[in-house]
Amino acid sequence: MIWDKNDDIRLIECTNIARTIQRHLNECREERRPYVFVTNTMTIKPLRRLLVPVSMLEEETYKAEICTYLARKTGAHIILLQANDYGSHAKQNVNRIVTHINAIREKSKENITYEVVIAKKDSFKLTIEASERQRDFQHDLLILTASRDYGLDDILFGPPERKAIQRSLVPVMLINPRDDLFSLCD
Repeated sequence: MIWDKNDDIRLIECTNIARTIQRHLNECREERRPYVFVTNTMTIKPLRRLLVPVSMLEEETYKAEICTYLARKTGAHIILLQANDYGSHAKQNVNRIVTHINAIREKSKENITYEVVIAKKDSFKLTIEASERQRDFQHDLLILTASRDYGLDDILFGPPERKAIQRSLVPVMLINPRDDLFSLCD
């Protein structure tokens, strides 16, 4: 992996069993730093392509800092997967992330590359789509925002991030979306 002692990233290695993943997700609810899940069914490769799904939720813009940091550190290409929503919130979030990437690229004079791809699914199913499209995007890391609060359906059927971790063939980075618990690694 590319993580080193200077990164403020927690690495979680576990089996691909729902209750094990859920236990780790529960432990990370108060985590202040990004955390990466690596299960026994995932392939770990050097980071060349980062898949960043972007939904209508405002906290999706937190991913801008992390994906830019990782792209600068590794030279990875960023794929912004924009939710195919009726409204404009997902598009606005993508535009905010693109603005951030362009500002960092201009300031640092580094060649940070990215592309915006419109998803097949809406914001509510975007996380699962992202975890299932490994062959389409050939990404090496999936960057998700953790659920703020678990609703009744998340309690009964599991949160979308757990399902994404179980389905993903590559490591999954989760970012806690709450301002009071979030710290950047750049």
